[in-house]
Order: sequence, then C-alpha cells, then structure tokens
Amino acid sequence: MSLMNTLAKVAIGVAVAKGAKAMMNKGGSAGTSSAGQGGGLGGLLGSLAGAAGGSAGASRSSTGGGGGLEDMLGGLLGGGGGAGSAGMPGGLGGLLEQLGGGGAAGGGGGLGGLLGGLAGAAGAGGLGGLLSGTDETMRRAPETNDQSFGSVLNSQFDQTPEPAIEPSREQEATAGLMLAAMIQAAKSDGTFDDGERDKLLSKLGDVDAQEAAFVKQQMAAPMDIDALVNQTPNGMGPQIYMMSVLAIDLDSQDEAQYLHKLAQGYGMKPKSVNDIHAQLGVPSLYT
Repeated sequence: MSLMNTLAKVAIGVAVAKGAKAMMNKGGSAGTSSAGQGGGLGGLLGSLAGAAGGSAGASRSSTGGGGGLEDMLGGLLGGGGGAGSAGMPGGLGGLLEQLGGGGAAGGGGGLGGLLGGLAGAAGAGGLGGLLSGTDETMRRAPETNDQSFGSVLNSQFDQTPEPAIEPSREQEATAGLMLAAMIQAAKSDGTFDDGERDKLLSKLGDVDAQEAAFVKQQMAAPMDIDALVNQTPNGMGPQIYMMSVLAIDLDSQDEAQYLHKLAQGYGMKPKSVNDIHAQLGVPSLYT
C-alpha cells in the first residue's frame, strides 16, 4: 500500500464520518456557494455530481466492495473515469492540479514542481517530524514516474476504472502532508469523537501497519496550525487549504475560525479563499 492510497481511503472515510450522505442530498450544480449547500466533501461531491451528469457512479466497484455510498463517493472523487478540461484529470486530483498551476508529470511542474526536496526531507525525518514513521513507505516508492499527482491520486480510488498508478517518492510525501492536514481540519469543530475515529479507521481496510500508525498518530496529535503552515513548502498553501476544507462541514464558528487562521498563515487573500470555496461548492468564508 502507500500514503497516496491511504489518502484516498481517508478522503472517503472522512466524508462518511462527517455525514456526507446527508450533505449530498443537498448537493447542487458545480460552483455554487449558497448557504443551503453542504460544506466540505459534501459540497465537493454535489459539485462533481452535477458536472458529471450523474454518470460518475460507473466504477470498478466489483473490486472495491462496499457498494452504496462509498462507491458513489469514490467514483466522484476519482473523477468517475472521466477527464477534466484541457487534458487535466477530473475529480479531486484535477482540482488540486488546477491550484498547482498545471498537471506536469514527475514533479517537473504544477503541483509536483512546488515540492522540490520534500521527499528527501521527509525520508530523513524532515518537515518538523510531520512525516516521521513513514521512512519505509518512502524507501519503497520509485524516485520518479511519468504521471501527475492528480492522476495518481484519482487512480487510487477503488471505484475508478483505471488501474492504480504507483506514486513516486515525492508524491508519497505530498500525500502524507495532505493526510495530516485533512485529519487536523476534521478535528477543528471539537466533535471528532471516538465513534468518528473508529468509522474513519474502518475505511482504511488493508493499509499496512506503518500507514495505519501514521493516521492514528495524526488523530492523536493536538491541532497546531502554525506547525502545519511552517511545514508546508512555499507555494503549496492553496492545495493544503483545499484539502482542509474537504475534511470539514463548515457549519460552525470553530471551523470557520480554523480556516481563517490557516488562510492567514498561508498569506492567502480573501478572494483567493472564496474562489476555492466556490470551486468546491462550499459557502464563502468572507463576505
């Protein structure tokens, strides 16, 4: 397994744990940000469902098991097997690539190009120890590949038709940082209780012991926005902010304050923040 695969599983697990089924019933067309639309993954899924015209449920669910809500979540987040505009991947990976300025493969540009040296630092216990305990995962990963981060992430969802693509070392380190950001954000409303933890962990399935331990470690760690900001490579703030939005419902002041502090830490302007929210179908943070 890999941190990239674990990120895909956690994305689905957080969606279920935070009540995405109810939010999806409110989902509308892409790009809306009205107060009635669900936040976080629910808003994203509503947007993707509208853009996909309801066809994103077609999947390789026969290999993934589960069925029902999980199949729908995985199919939508993985792009439903479809491509985005101008050759970009669809689904969650495509949105991240757009924020990264392109889908260049192998870390040569776009999202990957923002992460020079990240994998080496992570393998050596860098990033302030954020990715400590993942050394073996990094060693197993190939140095490079010819695929963009978004395409690799989309391929990890069991419900998408394409086979899973093996992530590069840099892509694994990126996935680990996004995992930590999602889990921290999910705790920001103060209601991430034992039941939600158990539900999320149950979605991890057959991830190896090291990756399961990494997720549990992040769940147990106290929230620390300053540490997350300091450990984020320059230029990667918008992607980490987006993944943080996906992990919450955005229906409480605690969550809004968390996102406000995170955006401030990354030096993001209100318009840029609101643009991300609109793209995800999530209520705006700023008026």
